[in-house]
Amino acid sequence: MYADLGHFSQSSIKIAFTSLVYPALILAYMGQAAYISRHHNFENINHIGFYVSVPEKIRWPVLVIAILAAVIGSQAVITGTFSIIKQCCSLSCFPKVKIVHTSSTVHGQIYIPEINWILMILCLAVTIGFRDTKHLTNAQGLAIITVMLVTTCLMSLVIVLCWNNSIVFSLVFLLFFGAIEVLYFSASLVKFREGAWVPIMLSLFFMIMMCVWHYGTIKKYEFDVENKVSISWLLNLGPSLGIVRVRGIGLIHTELMSGIPAIFSHFVTNLPAFHQVLVFLCIKSVPIPHIRPEERFWVGRVGPKQYRLYRVVVRYGYRDVPKDDIEFEKDLVCSIAEFIRCGDSDDQNGSLDGATDHACERLSSISKGLPFQEDDDSEVNGSDSSILSTGKETYQNAVGPKAKRVRFVLPKDAQIDGEVRSELQELTDAREAGMSFITGRAHMKAKSGSGLVKKIAINYIYEFLRRNSRGSVTAANIPHASTLEVGMVCQV
Repeated sequence: MYADLGHFSQSSIKIAFTSLVYPALILAYMGQAAYISRHHNFENINHIGFYVSVPEKIRWPVLVIAILAAVIGSQAVITGTFSIIKQCCSLSCFPKVKIVHTSSTVHGQIYIPEINWILMILCLAVTIGFRDTKHLTNAQGLAIITVMLVTTCLMSLVIVLCWNNSIVFSLVFLLFFGAIEVLYFSASLVKFREGAWVPIMLSLFFMIMMCVWHYGTIKKYEFDVENKVSISWLLNLGPSLGIVRVRGIGLIHTELMSGIPAIFSHFVTNLPAFHQVLVFLCIKSVPIPHIRPEERFWVGRVGPKQYRLYRVVVRYGYRDVPKDDIEFEKDLVCSIAEFIRCGDSDDQNGSLDGATDHACERLSSISKGLPFQEDDDSEVNGSDSSILSTGKETYQNAVGPKAKRVRFVLPKDAQIDGEVRSELQELTDAREAGMSFITGRAHMKAKSGSGLVKKIAINYIYEFLRRNSRGSVTAANIPHASTLEVGMVCQV
């Protein structure tokens, strides 16, 4: 019933449940109870069942209806499982899985391939392993009554926290319904060795996995925050960052929307060179179907202007399809060029006066990037006059012959100063040299002196889940010419 909220409205479920489902359940249970009270002398307890109470003439049609109802019920269970897994992933309580949104209008309609396969394997394993409806019934009974008991406990919290009712009313509700459900729960536990152990063992397994993943994720986030590089550390390095700046654009993928990730300091302290233009790229998925192109790129500056460090936040809806390598790189460079051309609105982004991290990383929405073209040398040299004659200005690199030359086409009324001109020139040089994508892979390890439980949880369970879980979907779809993976060991 609750799982179908992703496909149907609340009012339609209420009408269907009150007018059809609930009366049918009451009639079915009353009819079965009446039959058992009249025919209570059974030779074998296995003969007690729903189909025994069904008249022989309509037994086969009822069986067909039951099969169809089981199909519908299984779809509700599958949909409910998808919804729960998605929310657990949002809360960092479950390893990352591939989530496919099947609707552009309803956010709750999703499909998770990995979970679908796991459900199929578990169903086949339980069915083949038991080969007895009695054991299956015992397992189902304990699972259902446990869900009802947990729902009652959570409902008591909703009464106090969400409905703002008195604690006394919540306790009365919990004691009344909870006492009844505890009786059924204890009765189901008697059948523990006859099949009821399956839901308990599965629940225990998934609970341990979720707790370990949540604990490891929190520790990883704390490590990233504690080791985040400050702007003051960056300023002390100077414009060259203390290393040789080579030609090209370096895209550093990070989940942080502010601050400098620890991977940057790790890279700088271990390698002797870095790109002349650095872009901290953060890709975010928002819970809406599509993001308009003019709202997709947000660009800011990290540190002073002469450092040539930028932060770009790219947003995608869950139905957006990322572009290929060439188109994405072109849009990214165009957005940065437009940000440079427009300049900082209040000159706070590159300020050196005791600026905080937030003041140095103010982002600006880029509705339309500055267009540029990539041509051969002969094409550029032969078309300069025609471009200038139309009232447009072109910036092109003059450093040696190359197969491709980059040029930004500016509006005829554009007024730029020498500093912006130099920054655009450096961006064209970097674009011509190519782009490299730099990503970090953190390996979690418990600190020396940690307890045995923590070592097992972090060094083995969490690392096993991290290696076998799906990586960041947005990171996997980021187009790049070449990739450099930087490994780090996080001591937690």
